[in-house]
Amino acid sequence: MFKSCVLLLAAVASCRVVNVNPTDTGSTSTAVGGFKLGPALAPIPPGDDAGLGSNLGAAGDSSDSDDSGDSGSAGASGSSGDATDSVPSESGSSLVPCGSVLTGVVRDFKGANEPGGHPDFEAFGGADPSLGIVLPELGKDRKPVYSAEGPFIDQSENGDAANGQQTTDKAHFDQWYRTVPGVNLAFTVYISSETRADLRTFETDAFFPLDGAGWGNTPGFDHNYSFTTEIHTRFTYRTGQLFAFTGDDDLWVFINHQLVIDLGGLHSATSKSLQLDTQREQLGLEVGRVYDLDLFHAERHSVASDFHMDTNIEFVDCGIIVPD
Repeated sequence: MFKSCVLLLAAVASCRVVNVNPTDTGSTSTAVGGFKLGPALAPIPPGDDAGLGSNLGAAGDSSDSDDSGDSGSAGASGSSGDATDSVPSESGSSLVPCGSVLTGVVRDFKGANEPGGHPDFEAFGGADPSLGIVLPELGKDRKPVYSAEGPFIDQSENGDAANGQQTTDKAHFDQWYRTVPGVNLAFTVYISSETRADLRTFETDAFFPLDGAGWGNTPGFDHNYSFTTEIHTRFTYRTGQLFAFTGDDDLWVFINHQLVIDLGGLHSATSKSLQLDTQREQLGLEVGRVYDLDLFHAERHSVASDFHMDTNIEFVDCGIIVPD
């Protein structure tokens, strides 16, 4: 069994321990690792600590729980507006690594080709990543900030493809990582990795956690292609750390609230890697201190869904579900 800690807020040190076994009924094994869809999540208004706690309790109930590790509800260290600040560790080794499972949120959307569908899904296209859809700094609410008001139009730069329109407008983009009744349906998701060659790896060319769930599969297909993935975690910075991703479609990774991987837009599986030491000064990293890592992904168009992560980072919590 793998253990996954779900924190109430980034500033809260207590967590509920959730045992997640990738071989449990409902889990999907992948080329490396596996994933499992958890329970549905109701919208969590900003500042609603009570709502956040109740949702996380539901997540804990989705699999066998080990209450001996349950340190109680939020309030052990308070939940102030400073949740977006990096949390320094007095001793980096005093924080326990979370293990092999990350907990996140997936939100299901209807495509633009369905009644009541979202105009950003099953729409548009591209040959390679469209850079700049989001701003280089994460929002105070730990959500990506859209860089325009109207549609984002990708232009050719340095010989890359001109992918054209990639989004509709800010109002619709802001729904990607926020639970909006009637627009999307949110669920917890558990992603388990395996250790290979000193790296934690999760790899699949069929990342479809919402098949048969939410609004149902994409019309005409055996899979549900219209969804987003959101993961918030923390890690202790050590020298020699790396993070690599290959996938489609949109993918943004923020470290210490700054954009470090931009694979936005509609495109086939594309890779990018980051050696943290090379951006240490730019990111303001200090050895032994704890920083946020925030990942945002979108699967917006049939007919592929690749998701491949490699890292030697040891996360010190395994999933923070932030308010909408």
